[in-house]
Parts: sequence; C-alpha cells; structure tokens
Amino acid sequence: MTLRLFSPIVLLLLLVFLIGPFLIIIAASLSSGDTLAFPPQGLSLRWVMKVFTIDSFRDSFAMSIFLAVFGTLAALVLGIPAAYALSRYRLPAAETVRTIVSLPIIVPGIIVGLALLRYLVVPFGFNITLALFFAHTALVLPYAVRVVSASLDNLRSDIEEAAVLLGSSRFGAFFRVVVPNIRGGILAAFILGFVTSFNQVPVSLFLSGPGVRTLPIDMLGYMETTYDPSIAALSALLAFLSIGIVFLAERFLGFSRYV
Repeated sequence: MTLRLFSPIVLLLLLVFLIGPFLIIIAASLSSGDTLAFPPQGLSLRWVMKVFTIDSFRDSFAMSIFLAVFGTLAALVLGIPAAYALSRYRLPAAETVRTIVSLPIIVPGIIVGLALLRYLVVPFGFNITLALFFAHTALVLPYAVRVVSASLDNLRSDIEEAAVLLGSSRFGAFFRVVVPNIRGGILAAFILGFVTSFNQVPVSLFLSGPGVRTLPIDMLGYMETTYDPSIAALSALLAFLSIGIVFLAERFLGFSRYV
C-alpha cells in the first residue's frame, strides 16, 4: 500500500521538477513590470509583443534557422551514406571511424569553437557565416550517423537484397527500399540535429562576429545590458516552437510509428 502511494508522489515530483522551470518562465514573460521577476507583477502581453519589434532578435533568429536547417541537411547528406557504409559493410577500423565521427559531441564545445577559430577562420580568413555553417554541420553530423545507423541496424538487409535480385540497381534499391524504411530515423536525426544546432552556444560564441550572431548568443548579449521580461517571453516562445515542431512531426508524418 505504501509503495502504491509512494510511486504517484515520486512521479508528481518528477513532473514538477521538469515542467516547473518552464512554467516559471511563462509566468515571468507575462509580467506587467519593467524588470524580470517572479511572481509576476501583474499580467500583460507587452513583453511578448516587444520581442517581435527588436531587430537584433529577428536577424539572429533568421541566422539560427538558416544554420539549423541547412547545417542539419548537410549533416544528413554526409551522415546517411556514412551510416549505410558502417552498417552494411565490414570496414576496417569501423569502431575507430565511429569514435572519430562522435568527437564533436565528446569534446567540450569551447575547445571545438576555439580550434575552429584558430585553425579555420584565422589562417584561411573564412567568412563568419561559412565558418558557422561548417561548425554546426560538424556538430550535428554525429547525431545523423548514430541515429540513422540505429535505424539501419533494425532493417533487415535481405529486404534490400530482394529488391536487387528483382532487377533494381543498388542505387535504386537504396532510395526505393532503404530510405522509405528508415525515414523515421532520418526524421529523428533531423529534429535532434535541428534542436542541437539552434541551441548551440559555446561554438557559436567563438565564431560569431560583427553583424553575424545566432539567437542564443544575441540573447546572452541582450541580458548583459537589459533585464526586462522580454528575454523570458522569447524563451517561452522558443519552447512553444520546439513543442510545435514535435507535434507537427507526430501529426503529419506519423513519427511515433517509425521510432
């Protein structure tokens, strides 16, 4: 009896621990006061509206979306063939290759950002936007390889072989048989990569330059000079955006049927 009562209490405490900070941010974003505070000083939507009037937020949001979408797509273009090779062929030193591919998420982001700045941007004079694109692609690549590899490992190889025996080329079998059967893994890799890239701070902090900043870096800079609830409002909007992306993936792409 005690155990049955204890389990729901632990579950409730866990939910409060996970959702509580999010609810506090939402409440703070609706404050009518001039400073960020909790409990809120009255209720108002003026700080939510102000977020859309700040030019730097709009520009940095566009940059973050660009890097997250195209960086993740580039990582998938590179990662899907790499995952296929690691899953379907007995490559020499395959585990070493997997470890090397995983280095961007093993090594601390500050070190990755400093290394890219020192050995990519400074010596070769790379454009800041291009350097950020390469960096975000490299950071997302391990997720693409790992998640797609897991999907390929769960797909029987004889299904692909049957398509080849029936007259399809290897290239055609890959796109007609393999890709449709691992689309759940590809979608999962895209969502994971998108969120990882969009929220990236350490690497972006080193590679940002005049007029080129991602949204998290811009939010950090804004908080250094201003302490109004607009940051809480923007954080709440971003949280709802993330929830919306997952909901749409589930609603229209049937995400849960494939993972």
